Amino acid sequence: MTENIQVLTHSSIKIAGNPTVYADPFHIVDASHDADVILITHDHFDHFSPEDIHKVIKSDTTLVVPKKMEKQAADIACGQLITVEPGERKQIGDIVIETVPAYNPFKPFHPKGSGWIGYIIESGGIRIYIAGDTDVTKENKEVSCDVALVPIGGTYTMDAKKAAELVNIIRPKVAIPTHYGSVAGSKEDEEVFRKHIDPSISVEIKMQQYEN
Repeated sequence: MTENIQVLTHSSIKIAGNPTVYADPFHIVDASHDADVILITHDHFDHFSPEDIHKVIKSDTTLVVPKKMEKQAADIACGQLITVEPGERKQIGDIVIETVPAYNPFKPFHPKGSGWIGYIIESGGIRIYIAGDTDVTKENKEVSCDVALVPIGGTYTMDAKKAAELVNIIRPKVAIPTHYGSVAGSKEDEEVFRKHIDPSISVEIKMQQYEN
């Protein structure tokens, strides 16, 4: 179920297959140009990096960005640019994406009004939730998924304990931590996260590169 999922670094995620999907490519090492779909959650530098997008994009790539980022993304040459808002559902080739609000209810970094998002990717009967930069919210507590990739680094997002709280509410089969070991959080957050997850839920560590 998760053998094709990689957390390259921070919140840079690759789901290899047909199609190959990237979310928030960042600090990409190899210029693979293998992305069929690129999903961007919001416009902060560690999530929207045109330099890294150009390393994975190809001529027929579909680039998906929040509506407020339409002008920022317009200069990126791609096969198709799709803009989305929270609460939408779209078919893109062989996959379906749903957008979930991603925000901080009590911190200034990601206001709800910005329209930033997380994504649920549905393919082959499997639902993969990429939470984006968020805390626990009323919207993401209602997510239904098989695999949940959730930020655990704190400061700009929920910390490891709060991320575990969300996972225990939505009860995926597998939980994968993201958004730590680089811009925020550290490798030690992995074990805090694992410790607080219900034992019936599998925790898989997919982070390939730590930068702090």
